[in-house]
Amino acid sequence: MEKFKRILSLFGPVLGLIFVYAVFFIKAPPAFHSLYNTKTFLTQTVIYGIGALGMTLIIIGGGIDLSAGSVIALGTVVTATVLRKWGGDEVGVLLPIGAAVAAIAVCAVTGLINGAIISGLRIVPFIVTLGMMQIARGAAKGVADQTTVNAPGTWLNNLMIVEPKIDVWHSMAPGVWIMLALVIVVFVLLRYTVFGRYVVAIGSNEATARLCGIPVRRMRIWIYTISGAFMGLASVMQFSNLTVGDPTAAIGMELDIIAAVVIGGGSLSGGEGSAVGSIVGALIMAILRNGCNLVGVPNYVQNVVVGCIIIAAVGIDRLKHTKEA
Repeated sequence: MEKFKRILSLFGPVLGLIFVYAVFFIKAPPAFHSLYNTKTFLTQTVIYGIGALGMTLIIIGGGIDLSAGSVIALGTVVTATVLRKWGGDEVGVLLPIGAAVAAIAVCAVTGLINGAIISGLRIVPFIVTLGMMQIARGAAKGVADQTTVNAPGTWLNNLMIVEPKIDVWHSMAPGVWIMLALVIVVFVLLRYTVFGRYVVAIGSNEATARLCGIPVRRMRIWIYTISGAFMGLASVMQFSNLTVGDPTAAIGMELDIIAAVVIGGGSLSGGEGSAVGSIVGALIMAILRNGCNLVGVPNYVQNVVVGCIIIAAVGIDRLKHTKEA
């Protein structure tokens, strides 16, 4: 029985992905399983997937971040603002890199502030990040002067092109390859580094971790800062998708990002989760929305279905921990 539970815990998200894909493979039009549509929902996974990788660190560490969507919007506005302010007729290669780095840095700083307040003042992450959600959204509107920031075209706009080369199976959006590379990075970070072991230890039992000599406060600051950097990279992908800086973008995205982690096996109690599982969760969300659109399911019904899936995932996690206790 224990072996079965372990197998289900490891492969449950993958089985869920196969089930969701199979349902739409049967019910949706033939366009659903076309090569182009496969690349489409992989591309649609990128922003949520990269955000979910950062959120995975936080949730495994026993925290939560409700500011993710607002931080992504802020990063999008920063990217567009830098490009508009210093870009001319010929933007070149270096300025887009600088704009992306600026966005990642700003988002990392918001994570640093979250971590510092949570650790220093010992305020629960829910309250701190709820406040940062409003602060980051207000900052995005302020930087953008409460309007959409138009930016000159650069190679950043091509990061989310679904099919750079037509009818070439391995030709996918550069953002997809970046996401896959980051999955490997986070997997190695959690599985084979001291940092990863500390994150799991803190999420499993913070008091015990502190008694074992783990610098819990400093680690929590690092966790939120690194996660903020991931949100910054997600914001660059969001900018590539929109090609403008929109301060009203990504409203509610933090819920989809958290949902991806939970559906992928992450526990809101802390101590459990994986990079691969979170990406699988993001894929399930993308396939679900993509398939529903092709079938003609209204958007409000999609929201109900996603909500039910989130509740079910959290409920299963709670039951599992109750039985273990």
